[in-house]
Amino acid sequence: MNYRRLGKTGYDVSSISFGAWAIGGTWGEVSEVDAMSALHKALDVGINFFDTADVYGDGRSERLIARLRRERPEPFHVATKAGRRLDPHVAGGYNAANLRGFIERSLQNLETDSLDLLQLHCPPPEVYQRDEVYGVLDGFVQEGLLRAYGVSVEAVDEALTAIQHPNVATVQIIFNAFRSKPAEQFFAAARAADVGILARVPLASGLLTGKMTAQSRFAADDHRNFNRHGEAFDRGETFSGVDFETGLAAVEALRPLVPEGQTLAEFALRWILMFPEVSCAIPGAKNPAQVEANARAADLPPLSGAQMQGVAATYNRLIRPQVQALW
Repeated sequence: MNYRRLGKTGYDVSSISFGAWAIGGTWGEVSEVDAMSALHKALDVGINFFDTADVYGDGRSERLIARLRRERPEPFHVATKAGRRLDPHVAGGYNAANLRGFIERSLQNLETDSLDLLQLHCPPPEVYQRDEVYGVLDGFVQEGLLRAYGVSVEAVDEALTAIQHPNVATVQIIFNAFRSKPAEQFFAAARAADVGILARVPLASGLLTGKMTAQSRFAADDHRNFNRHGEAFDRGETFSGVDFETGLAAVEALRPLVPEGQTLAEFALRWILMFPEVSCAIPGAKNPAQVEANARAADLPPLSGAQMQGVAATYNRLIRPQVQALW
């Protein structure tokens, strides 16, 4: 495992970390035994950063990570998110009273006195422009409830707005071989502002594992079944916003680029790590085998220029027309 600095948090985090959405909910059933085995395996392979949210399984994901802390002595970092518990989910809800309530609930779920990193959880776009929201978060840092804060965004423009505020330490954004706009339009600004980047949905909801086919079916409670057109939340969160059939065609175009002995998933994760501005990729995992497979990408050799050009060509030909302008 390799480690990279997470922006102005100062944390050194594993370049392949652990996204805990899948063990919380909306990815099909995951037993507590499997979830805990996956979390333990993450520590075994050198992962030291876990990304969760208060709405993943209505706090289940946070509580599982708290159990991991009880069962393992080694230190690790946990990032959580707040805001999506609002109903309705409107900009005015991002106020001191509501955010304090969300934070206190996460502190309880995670069994800790201070959050390593709190991220605003894809709020309405106008929230990123509100100085008072960042002032509230600054106050929580001074109070000791948070050590650092950042934002989770849907769109590059939102990320660029957020990092104009000097205490935003991190930006979590969808970045993978099917969503390369952040590298083109955001990474340089993040580097200049010393902002850490968490690359979420790094395998395009599983498309970039290369294991899916036109016959693939998903459980009723899996967002890949019910959110393909944004029925429940932003469409970009499911298959990175790419039409499923187009995504399958793009996967086939990428396969010849993958070296013998590597999987497409390993190749896709290593592609993300070719960008030094990325602090870590946060693929999900439902069991120990998936954790091990994800972690292997950190130790692979760099991609060649020809491989990088091949990924870019596939994106430009098949994916860019669908997603580039939307996020």
